[in-house]
Amino acid sequence: MNGTVGTGRRHDDPAAAAHGGGPGGGGPARTGGPDGGGEDAVGLLRERLRRADEAIETPPGLWARVRETPPERRTAPLALRRRRPYATAFVVAAAVAAVTLGVWWAVRPGAAPPRPAAPPTVPVAVYNTEPVCRGSHTLECALRLAKDPYRRYADRGNAAGRVWHGDVLAARCVVTDGVMVRDEQGLTSTRWYRVSTARGVAGWLPGVRTRNTREVPVCTARESKL
Repeated sequence: MNGTVGTGRRHDDPAAAAHGGGPGGGGPARTGGPDGGGEDAVGLLRERLRRADEAIETPPGLWARVRETPPERRTAPLALRRRRPYATAFVVAAAVAAVTLGVWWAVRPGAAPPRPAAPPTVPVAVYNTEPVCRGSHTLECALRLAKDPYRRYADRGNAAGRVWHGDVLAARCVVTDGVMVRDEQGLTSTRWYRVSTARGVAGWLPGVRTRNTREVPVCTARESKL
């Protein structure tokens, strides 16, 4: 060894330096030092971007097609946006109307369920044993309807109404074990008919106050109480 170190091939040709200097050429010289290398890279990038931008060309006829687009197609989104509030309002109004109609249908007059039919009744005629009272509607000839067939017929508080000879009453049922009643001719009976008058007065008619010949159903425990 002679103490010297080879520094490689030198590039002293001015023409080579002007065209890039380094092997292969093709661009400005770039230094690896901290002062010049970054700026050269940024400048090269900007130059390439500018060239790429210049290379972009507008497709032929583009602007003509834009100008020829029908106005209604360009304004369709705006019209759609304007129609949406109206459509929403219509849907809400329809829902409110449906709810209102349903409430009215539920509470409209006559909407109550039909009442159950009244139980069948049997017509019975009032019979007065006193011949003089059979054609009179005086108080002296009135016959009493009782409130309770198991209480004494003549009790002051056991009066539900008055009937007269010949009145036709609607008998619903009969109890056979009520208080015994005796009429003016000595006829007795423990049968009592649950009846109502044409005016709607309800009470119990003793069996001795009618000459019923038709079958009347026996009252249930619930029916035996007014």
